[in-house]
Amino acid sequence: MFIINSHLSASRLPSPIQKFPKLSHTPTLNSIQFPSNISPSHHELHPNLEETQQIHAHLIKTCFNFSDQIPFTALRSHVSHLSLCSFLITSYIKNGFPMEAVKIYTHMRRTDSEVDNFLIPSVLKACCLISSILLGKEIHGFMVKNGLDMDTFVCNALIHMYSECGSLKLARQLFDKMVNRDVVSWSTMIRSYSQSGLCYEAFSLLKEMHAQGITPSEAAMINMTDVFAKCADSKLGKAMHAYVVRNQNYDKSRVPLTTALIDMYAKCNSIAYAKMLFDGLSEASIVSWTTIIAGCIHCNDLNEGVRLFANMLKEGMFPNEITMLSFFKECGFIGSLGLGKLLHAFTLRNGFNISLVLATGLIDMYGKCGDSRSARSVFDSITDKDLTMWSALISVYAQTNCIDQAFDTFVQMTSCGIRPNEVTMSNLLLLCAKAGALEMGKWVHAYIDKQEIKVDMILETSLVDMYAKCGDINAAYQLFTKATDRDILMWNAMISGFAMHGHGKEALELLTEMERLGVIPDETTFVGVLHACSHAGLVMEGKKLFQKMVHGYNLVPKVQHYGCMVDLLGRAGLLDEAKEIISSMPMRPNMVVLGSLLAACKVHKNLTIAEWAAQQFLSLEPNKCGYNVLMSNIYAAEKRWDDVAGIRRAMKNVGIRKEPGITSIEVDGSVHDFVMGDKSHPEAQKIYEMVGEMREKLEEAGYTPDTSSVLQNIIDGEEKETALSYHSEKLALAFGLIGTAPGVPIRIVKNLRICNDCHTVTKLLSKIYGRVIVVRDRNRFHHFTEGSCSCRDYW
Repeated sequence: MFIINSHLSASRLPSPIQKFPKLSHTPTLNSIQFPSNISPSHHELHPNLEETQQIHAHLIKTCFNFSDQIPFTALRSHVSHLSLCSFLITSYIKNGFPMEAVKIYTHMRRTDSEVDNFLIPSVLKACCLISSILLGKEIHGFMVKNGLDMDTFVCNALIHMYSECGSLKLARQLFDKMVNRDVVSWSTMIRSYSQSGLCYEAFSLLKEMHAQGITPSEAAMINMTDVFAKCADSKLGKAMHAYVVRNQNYDKSRVPLTTALIDMYAKCNSIAYAKMLFDGLSEASIVSWTTIIAGCIHCNDLNEGVRLFANMLKEGMFPNEITMLSFFKECGFIGSLGLGKLLHAFTLRNGFNISLVLATGLIDMYGKCGDSRSARSVFDSITDKDLTMWSALISVYAQTNCIDQAFDTFVQMTSCGIRPNEVTMSNLLLLCAKAGALEMGKWVHAYIDKQEIKVDMILETSLVDMYAKCGDINAAYQLFTKATDRDILMWNAMISGFAMHGHGKEALELLTEMERLGVIPDETTFVGVLHACSHAGLVMEGKKLFQKMVHGYNLVPKVQHYGCMVDLLGRAGLLDEAKEIISSMPMRPNMVVLGSLLAACKVHKNLTIAEWAAQQFLSLEPNKCGYNVLMSNIYAAEKRWDDVAGIRRAMKNVGIRKEPGITSIEVDGSVHDFVMGDKSHPEAQKIYEMVGEMREKLEEAGYTPDTSSVLQNIIDGEEKETALSYHSEKLALAFGLIGTAPGVPIRIVKNLRICNDCHTVTKLLSKIYGRVIVVRDRNRFHHFTEGSCSCRDYW
């Protein structure tokens, strides 16, 4: 099999998009017209972007001179510089332009204009939207200097800003120092913990709030219920329910609060409790029906969800657009393509207006279910497509690894005059990261710079992640260090990048720096640092970090964390300890955990523990090929060919197929895929000639093939060596040598773990040809140079 994915050839690149012309600061005043049926107060709350910009331009032109009557009805009540600036800041934020709001605040500070406690919360909201903790800290300093830090309303906004910008430590410090805390203060801090995944801290604060005699409002209780929905912990969910009953004079007729509890139980996978609460409602609203049906879908109880949907229709409660969007979202979440199509058909049969929002929800659902064809069909059925819909389709192709279609869609979008935003570019970077296509990723990065696309923290994190996953860890780290604001996602991306490249000590140093700056690590952070320890052989450090996660941060280890520990111990040869961890896990081990132990048994040739792990694997997923292939490899290494044949025969009988090894290489903006013995490439003859040359040079260098990697019972040694020579990574490497200029690094990506023989060969070839060769396999990156590998043969 050979596939070429060509995207960056000159003929296919989109021409630079013309930047949208900025609205002039010399407006035509007559262009702002207020409908007679809308009151000034209503319009003041809802000025559109063009009107806001024209008002701003008029005020700049007149230097905020109030001697003349302001020609805008909505602004006649604003008679001071402060009130006008406050109006503009609020309007820009509501219209999605927080940076413009920040510029107005900056101008006010630079001109020593008055800034009061009513304006500060709006500016802090803008800080949240642009994730600028530096500006937030400057505002905090200004508040302290001017005595505004005693205002509870302002402090609540400051707590929210710190938490949204990824500094929960500073948020909590401010919360603890507040003299006058109201119910909003407590709710804000609790919600901040919830959004960061620290549900147990949120619960602890909730108990402290109760101990101090502060009774939350119903709205606050609804928000707090969401904390435990995110925890997905049924035990804590029940405790939360009991708290609501005790503190709210709770009765089942309170529909909004009961609906929030239904949602919580559904997300805790306790659908029986959710249905019990729903059945107790005296009068269910459309929101309640939506919540319980979406909950059934979320819990994979599809038959019950369909039954309730039919009952809802019988009771005369017809779904609205938000209802259908909720259902589509949950279908995408569980990957239920069948139910998603059924609901889609319902919308078409019942005359729903397929709005842009609904169509985008359908596209997203089909993408998450892996059906890019249906997603495209929905997309093509809409005439006037907006940027969100184009971005959704590109996201679909990114999720389904359709690199050609994603870039084709991007070209079509720009050709229609639609300017991409940071979400669009993040999806393209995600696709480049998956494919390991560094040159394409660099092109996307250059496009972002050339078109001056706003680089927010999400896009900046995507760039860091792309460079790390495409093998250029130095470029990733340079971007990371240049970032003025970093949230937990960016820290995690950099730590995971170091882990993939085997830079264990650098990952640990980053964790220390992260803690010093007050950024609280989360579960993902610890997955990253534990992986880093595993790939670098830092056993003691990994053990200490696991204890720190549990006892220092009160994080409950998940199966991923146990998997990291098993991998860490297994690679180090501590197989008994690894087995003990699996036996003591509070949850059932998954295939990844057992697969790590089996792989370690293969490396360290421990057949006894391998067979124990195989039994666990067999009881978990008997029809998965991973267990079969690993055990076949282990038996082959021991030359137990009868056992190998038995496993292969069993796989064939039940239709299990080994995942084929596929190796990709990017050359001249095209991604080329190879499998073992591939002869379908247009340059196949030259590739095989290069393979022959590589064999000759390897023999001259004293190379001896490691035929233990050949898993068939082939008696002839020459046949084994021939089989090894045509592994997919060797074919890709040969193509890289003939397709790139001397001295240019060669980067290849393999979907499976690189075998011992290919690892040895690549080390030697890096010295023979004087090339840097970067290989990304299923586990990690290998940087080969001058006959050595960055993994130090520990992978």
